Amino acid sequence: MRAADTPPADLPECPVAESGDRLLPDELRAWMLLLAATGAVEQRLRSAVKETLDVSHDEFLILCLLAERPRTGLRMTQVADLLGRPKTRLTYQIACLQRAGLVSRRSVCGDKRGVEVALTDKAREQLRETSALLAGAVREALTDSMGAEQRAALCALVPDLPDRHEEPSAG
Repeated sequence: MRAADTPPADLPECPVAESGDRLLPDELRAWMLLLAATGAVEQRLRSAVKETLDVSHDEFLILCLLAERPRTGLRMTQVADLLGRPKTRLTYQIACLQRAGLVSRRSVCGDKRGVEVALTDKAREQLRETSALLAGAVREALTDSMGAEQRAALCALVPDLPDRHEEPSAG
C-alpha cells in the first residue's frame, strides 16, 4: 500500500518541458486529476450499485437526484437537464426503473406532454438500506485514487464529504 500523502502510481504526471516548465496549465492538470478520481469512483460505484440495487450507474444517478427532491418528484425535462442526459435515453432509463418498481410516472396537470417522475417507497427504503455501503465504496475509491493533500482539497470543495480519517456517521 502506498503512503497516504502520495498520489497513486497509475495517475500520470504532467509532462515537463526542457526548461522544467509544465506543458499543461495548472487548471488543465487539476481537471485531468479530477477526471481520473471521478473515473475511479465511478468504476467502484458501478459494481457496488449493480450488486446492491441491481440498477445501472446511470439509473442510480437518477435515483439519487430524485432522492434529493420532494416526494412529488421532477419533470422528466428537469431530470434530463440536471443530469445532462438526452431525453430519449432518459425515457428508456425511467421505464427500466418503473418496471423495477423504483419510480412512478404521472402526467402533469394542465400539460398534456408533461411527465413527472418520483421515487417509490420501495426505492426510498432500498437507498436508505444501501447508502452507507455505497458511500464506503466512494470513500475507498477516493482514498485509492488521490493523496491526502488532494483529498483534503476535495473535502474543502465539497463540505459534506467527510475526510477519510473521520468515521462515517451511523444512520
